[in-house]
Amino acid sequence: MLIYAIITLGALGLIYGLGLAFASRKFHVEIDPKIDKINAVLPQANCGACGYPGCSAYAEAIVEKGAEINLCAPGGEQVVNDVAKIMGIEASASDKKIALIHCQSGGKNNTFFRYDYQGIATCKAAVLVTNGPNLCNYGCVFQNDCIEACHFDAIYLDENGMRIIDKDKCTGCGACVEACPRNLIELVPYKQRVHILCSSHDKGVEAKKRCGNKTACIGCGICVKKCPKDAIKLEDNLAIIDYTKCINCGICADVCPTSAIFDPLKEVRAKKKAEAKKKAEAAKKKIAEQKAAEKNPNK
Repeated sequence: MLIYAIITLGALGLIYGLGLAFASRKFHVEIDPKIDKINAVLPQANCGACGYPGCSAYAEAIVEKGAEINLCAPGGEQVVNDVAKIMGIEASASDKKIALIHCQSGGKNNTFFRYDYQGIATCKAAVLVTNGPNLCNYGCVFQNDCIEACHFDAIYLDENGMRIIDKDKCTGCGACVEACPRNLIELVPYKQRVHILCSSHDKGVEAKKRCGNKTACIGCGICVKKCPKDAIKLEDNLAIIDYTKCINCGICADVCPTSAIFDPLKEVRAKKKAEAKKKAEAAKKKIAEQKAAEKNPNK
């Protein structure tokens, strides 16, 4: 009986083995070698910035579905060139984008608190407790979900507790954008210099009262009127920049009464303007002295 059982099991195993071998040949799907080659040059961050679940899925989409080759933010121009070479097409790198936090009230010393939050240490949990500890209902809630989500250590806390994005490390993957429950983070063009660092939709007086460092947008509309390219509009009391129109002139930052609009060259322009004014006044004074001397040559 034992011998029959062994023979039977052996026969079944042979039959199933032959069946699997036949099926593997019959239904075998050839994998394009380009997929493995492209996957090899991708950074393997699996961050999802390309819109696909991971690097291997993106490689497959490029080869089999004709996906754009410039969707890998972490890989940048190098990956675009490598993939283009593998695919035998012309490289077309997209403009680099990086994350920007539209809030200046993230620090401990420039924020008004409604209470001391002691709950679960995530931003998503904090906003569920009477809309978060920050008195501003549109500001940072300080639990660092963005930092935890960043795959590239591009977000850090400064000495005042502000969340700062390192432009050189940020790849524009968008993980922090997804992590922020207040929608404070946006991917913006790397070359863009002028930004509105506020997300408050409160009206003027209320916005000032709730913002700890008084840098809230008050919806005054001065920036909208002064912009030479119509690149700014007001939406529900908040100024919004259209980066496709903005030319980085910085006029909006110069006229903003609350410093809600950031431009690193603002102080440079102010210094040059002050120097020009000083020179003009000196020249005016010199001309007045010359005229006075001409009228009174004996003095």
